[in-house]
Amino acid sequence: MPQLRLALNQIDSTVGDLAGNAESIVHWTRHSAEQGAHLVAFPEMALTGYPVEDLALRSSFVEASRAALRALAERLDAEGLGELPVVVGYLDRSERARRYGQPAGSPQNAAAVLHRGSVVLTFAKHHLPNYGVFDEFRYFVPGDTMPVVRVHGIDVALAICEDLWQDGGRVPAAHSAGAGLLLSINASPYEREKDDTRLDLVRKRAQEAGCTTAYLAMIGGQDELVFDGDSIIVGRDGDVIARAPQFAEGCVVVDLDLPAADPAAVPEGIVDDGLRIDHRTLSADPLPAYDPEPDLAGGEAERLDDDEEIYTALVVGLRAYVAKNGFRSVLIGLSGGIDSALVAAIACDAVGAQNVYGVAMPSRYSSEHSIADATELARRTGLNFRTVPIAPMFDAYMGSLNLTGLAEENLQSRLRGTMLMALSNEEGHIVLAPGNKSELACGYSTLYGDSVGAYGPIKDVYKTSVFRLAQWRNRAAEERGQTPPIPQNSITKPPSAELRPGQVDTDSLPDYDVLDRILELYVDRDQGRQEIVAAGYDDELVTRILRLVDTAEYKRRQYPPGTKISAKGFGKDRRLPITNRWRESG
Repeated sequence: MPQLRLALNQIDSTVGDLAGNAESIVHWTRHSAEQGAHLVAFPEMALTGYPVEDLALRSSFVEASRAALRALAERLDAEGLGELPVVVGYLDRSERARRYGQPAGSPQNAAAVLHRGSVVLTFAKHHLPNYGVFDEFRYFVPGDTMPVVRVHGIDVALAICEDLWQDGGRVPAAHSAGAGLLLSINASPYEREKDDTRLDLVRKRAQEAGCTTAYLAMIGGQDELVFDGDSIIVGRDGDVIARAPQFAEGCVVVDLDLPAADPAAVPEGIVDDGLRIDHRTLSADPLPAYDPEPDLAGGEAERLDDDEEIYTALVVGLRAYVAKNGFRSVLIGLSGGIDSALVAAIACDAVGAQNVYGVAMPSRYSSEHSIADATELARRTGLNFRTVPIAPMFDAYMGSLNLTGLAEENLQSRLRGTMLMALSNEEGHIVLAPGNKSELACGYSTLYGDSVGAYGPIKDVYKTSVFRLAQWRNRAAEERGQTPPIPQNSITKPPSAELRPGQVDTDSLPDYDVLDRILELYVDRDQGRQEIVAAGYDDELVTRILRLVDTAEYKRRQYPPGTKISAKGFGKDRRLPITNRWRESG
């Protein structure tokens, strides 16, 4: 049986950085060659970064992508890597009119095979996702070919991401084409528990295609999206051959024994789902038999447990946002509470404590333990810390405006927001907003107060998960012999905004354990009031919570982006009109 050494490079690309992404592709191709690879692959749209969103509609960017692809092929050849076939994702345009009324020249989510200095094969994604964060029907026209390359006597069928997630199309077409390997390149964003879904999917598709299936994934972050790697190679029987680490850039190289292509027949014609086989022979003869390297036999990287996985995603998302947007440091308002404490811990892990600046801004209602807890957090983590009381500013405003009630409470929050933004302008830090998903869902935040900032690291984390992640981070530190970063008092004391005497969150919101379960049904699963009540929750309580959610849409629309970890985060995932008189609550 012919042999093939496959290199899957799960790399981090930056949207729009064609030169930097090409440099990374060359670097990892060279690394793959040094490992003796026979076929090298890079993720979906690795050359342009993903998702490019409305950049796809700019012909100048499409042409720059196409030119960068040709230059990449020439450079690989010039640097002695031309004999090594490289599969890489990029942004292309269609050469002819397609279905759905799109004219020739419409953009395509595409991939290419580079060999001997040339682009020898191109193809576009066949199934275009149009759900959740994906708007690919808005941007792209689908591909209509079943690309197959013959490499060292083995037919390798090629696919892009959603081609595996949807039934039909290239998976059964790979079977009809008699492929020995199905290789799919992907930019599938992270969601909690998606790794289990992904593994089941790849196993199922390998059995349907009747061949070994390799699923190559991207890592890193882009705005609110995080990519977790977790590339997988599965045999035709569904057994895992190799599985890459999560959230780690690197190259997975595996020796595979694969069935030989029929040398006398080149597949042609129309196969499943109207796809036309597009076949290229790069090397017809199998390699001379060689002894596989023991280190390249496959194996599964250690999996992260659920809390570590989510926490790591939050760290990766923040790190990517800071680094890719050219910032060096972050600024956080530290209240001594659990939300700002967790955000501070994430920030220290993401960019280093030396680049994290915390400010305590006590008012007349701030408790002594809150100031002490913020100070203790700074001591434990080593972040930069200062205290700036807002009482003088508050008194000045009150002397002019004589505010009462909610207006007086919100004034304190807005003074803190103004101070943070002033320090951001003066010192060059970006402000991190500490709001969690429970608060954002119910509108329990102050516009231009605690909602100010460039990024919200825990925007998609419910309050109950905030506590759980804080406990995990402390436990992980203890297991490593380190100082737990978050003071225990920040975890155990009742949550409070401390904007009036004796205030606690439960004055305005239900207990978080109950609140979060109802919010998950309504926000994440789109269940209505009757369904939620039927699940065992009090009718009056459900009505109240749903009304809070429905009337807070205008606040959420003005909140900064933040790392997405759920199947339905606020923002691109959940899009509701601000002006909306429909109420589930009646």
